[in-house]
Amino acid sequence: MFYPLLFMKFIAIIPARYASTRFPGKPLADIRGKSMIRRVYEQASQAIETVYVATDDNRIFDAVQAFGGRVVMTSPTHKSGTDRCAEALLAVEKEQHVSFDVVLNVQGDEPFIEPLQLELVKSCFENGDAQIATLVKIIRSNDELFDSNRPKVVVNKKQEALYFSRSVIPHFRGKPESEWLNAQAYFLHIGLYGFRRNTLLEITRLPQSPLELAESLEQLRWIENGYRVAVRTTTYESFGVDTPEDLERLLGY
Repeated sequence: MFYPLLFMKFIAIIPARYASTRFPGKPLADIRGKSMIRRVYEQASQAIETVYVATDDNRIFDAVQAFGGRVVMTSPTHKSGTDRCAEALLAVEKEQHVSFDVVLNVQGDEPFIEPLQLELVKSCFENGDAQIATLVKIIRSNDELFDSNRPKVVVNKKQEALYFSRSVIPHFRGKPESEWLNAQAYFLHIGLYGFRRNTLLEITRLPQSPLELAESLEQLRWIENGYRVAVRTTTYESFGVDTPEDLERLLGY
């Protein structure tokens, strides 16, 4: 069934922790005069009317309020950004006396995320069967293909994810690895998610699954429990910042 986006209520939630192991205080890092979290917030606001930061730290909370953003305080015990989004969603709905249809989980360390990527995720929910949505990008280099820190995705003909892996999937039997990119389309996962409201609340109640624990990818918990993940292909790839060195490269230092 087709559902016009015009009649759906979307919210974008940006999970933001201060205590990053590799980059403490990362959301407040200065990027050409603006904090990283502010840049993410402003980019998301170009595609979604309602945007909130979900944090567990007063410094981030105060910084978001200082630039006029909306922010909600969440528990410090969450193990994933998805869990933090679920708590924030319920808090915002209680505060605003409204129920949202779709929640977008926007990574807080991608300061130049393209608003068109959010629009692409939103478009998945025109299909009434869509439960979860995410993005992929065609892999163009062997460096990306064989990097275990860059999850890969296999997609079916209905544009749904069959599997996510840190390994190269599919394995192309009978050809040397140097020729795989020329023989098969490989897809890199882009970590932007959309969830139906009730789906988000359901998946955060699920225990970790064997496949999730094996690959350290929470998306596998959803697939293993029978949820369908709609996929769209983007030509953009936002630059994620995991370390101070990543930020230096982003700024060209």
